[in-house]
Amino acid sequence: MPTHRRTDRIDTFAVGLPGFSDVLTAAARIAPHAHVTPVLRSRSLDALAGCELHFKCEQLQRTGAFKFRGACNAVWSLTDAQAARGVVTHSSGNHGAALALAARTRGIACHVVVPQGAVPAKLAAIAGYGAVLHQCAPTIAAREAMCAQVRQATGAELVHPYTDPRVIAGQGTATLELLNQNGQRDGDALDDRASDGRMFDALLVPVGGGGLTSGTAIAAAAMSPRTRVFAAEPSGAADTFASLQRGELSTDFVPDTICDGLRGSLGAPNFALLQAHHVTALTVDDSDTIAAMRLLWQRGKLLVEPSSAIAFAAVLAHRERFAGQRIGIILSGGNVDLDALPQLFALAGT
Repeated sequence: MPTHRRTDRIDTFAVGLPGFSDVLTAAARIAPHAHVTPVLRSRSLDALAGCELHFKCEQLQRTGAFKFRGACNAVWSLTDAQAARGVVTHSSGNHGAALALAARTRGIACHVVVPQGAVPAKLAAIAGYGAVLHQCAPTIAAREAMCAQVRQATGAELVHPYTDPRVIAGQGTATLELLNQNGQRDGDALDDRASDGRMFDALLVPVGGGGLTSGTAIAAAAMSPRTRVFAAEPSGAADTFASLQRGELSTDFVPDTICDGLRGSLGAPNFALLQAHHVTALTVDDSDTIAAMRLLWQRGKLLVEPSSAIAFAAVLAHRERFAGQRIGIILSGGNVDLDALPQLFALAGT
């Protein structure tokens, strides 16, 4: 049975979870608006990691992060009546900016609830794309409460940063592109790739709320069923690792990580998809993430933020697991707070 049918069966038993057909629809929907980002290589980084690395450069996506994919899919899937009332979300930065730009492409209003203490550069980007900002306390409960207030006052459509099925499907288009661009081994026929699984041995992506990881798992299961999906997570915000280990969703934690984009708790639909597709979570210390970020900057000339570099850091921290393999890595974003770099490197001891 083709793998994409297995994904559709998940839809049948858990209403609201997206499947591979939703990823394909999202790809067509966002094509006029989103960039097709490049896949880059580095012999130097291959040698350091002991494997063959293929970097999907979503830091070159519009707004500087993969988040534009999901936000754009959500905005352009709205009916005219829904769109007229605008959209609202909560975000520490990248999703807010992505939704603001997506809303602007359709000429509709956008409201973004932002937590106190968010990176100033990211808040400036959200406002620069035309969104109205609403500040709240730095907790998920406070974010959701403020979103509810804005929705009640404006009638805006909620576009959750990672549990919205439209967002998950949109994020899956990054992996869809990666596998289409560079998934087969040298000499393999493109037509053979889905039948024998001769593609990447593993895909690594950062995980916070789980939107990107969920979309990646859906696309990989349909296109390359033998490819394993790994979620890279900060040790100081390891709720995904705990949830998959226990077999139940764990949200009782206080994040303590420099990876500001990965401080959100794993969503329930995201957890269901990660379980269904047998995703493995790997934890990474912040100091290792910053060291990996420096390597990406220095050796690969790839300007990424910590929340993006963690996927490469996971490969370096688990060299034995990935030795000699063909690895795809989604570099999720490049919105670096340049003013904070000295403190960031000092904190990580690099």
